[in-house]
Amino acid sequence: MSIMILADNAIPFQVVQSVSPFQSKAGQARNPTFTNMRAPCVEVPNKDSKPFLAVDVGNNRVKVGAFSSVPELGIPQPAETWALPGDAPALDPVVRHCAASDGELHWWIGSVNRPTTARLLDWLREHRPDDAITLLASGDLPLKVDLPRPDMVGIDRLLAAVAANRIRSADRPAVIVDLGTAVTVDLVSADGAFQGGAILPGIEMSARALHDYTDLLPRIEMSELLEPPEPLGKATEPAMRSGLYWGTIGAVRELTSRMISGTSVEPELFVTGGAGPMVARLLSETARHLPHLTLAGIALTAASSAP
Repeated sequence: MSIMILADNAIPFQVVQSVSPFQSKAGQARNPTFTNMRAPCVEVPNKDSKPFLAVDVGNNRVKVGAFSSVPELGIPQPAETWALPGDAPALDPVVRHCAASDGELHWWIGSVNRPTTARLLDWLREHRPDDAITLLASGDLPLKVDLPRPDMVGIDRLLAAVAANRIRSADRPAVIVDLGTAVTVDLVSADGAFQGGAILPGIEMSARALHDYTDLLPRIEMSELLEPPEPLGKATEPAMRSGLYWGTIGAVRELTSRMISGTSVEPELFVTGGAGPMVARLLSETARHLPHLTLAGIALTAASSAP
């Protein structure tokens, strides 16, 4: 198995043990063992070649998209997607779908979860030893990042910005809202640079905290922003649902408003993640819901890395 860890001005090597291509919490790079051997270069598939896999490793799950090509305009759409549990990301259904290729697959991985990535690599090493794997870092993306430490930004946020740049109007900035385990609200400038943003707890995390840090508030299942609840709760659980739901919507609205207050042109608003269509409608009449924005960013990055 060849695993390429790409980075600015770096030579890809073949990894000979499980590694996690991330910074530690203290900001120090990990030091895996490498052989001094170039990994074989695998071309990014186009319309005439084999499919490739984009893998978005999140905090609670692994999302995989199969792509057959990357269009010249717009963002690529996966032919099929899978959402797998992060605690045991067995990729059998993905491999079965791609079995018609009868050969080596290329996995392009963007991850914000080191333990899950290690399990994923272990599975691929055991079951797909001949496949090529590219673990993406911030320096690999076709994106300008106007921050002091681009390497410390969640790569899922940066990948979403890569995709947003492909579809936003050339003279307009963009705000990207990602509704995941954590909610992120990020700004991309009119010239395409990632400017940073805000991170707040996702709705499931907030619901769990209400229960864990109080004596009497119950644990309620509320993992996504689905149908809006009545604002005026008539009992404890409805009141919690109202606060969680409308509190999240209100926070995103306020953050978006403050982020764009200094811009001369109204930004475009893109929403991705759970219950995106409903949230997009609540945020703005012109907001666009794009369910596979991060996977599209991975596919675009793969295309930009092709020889």
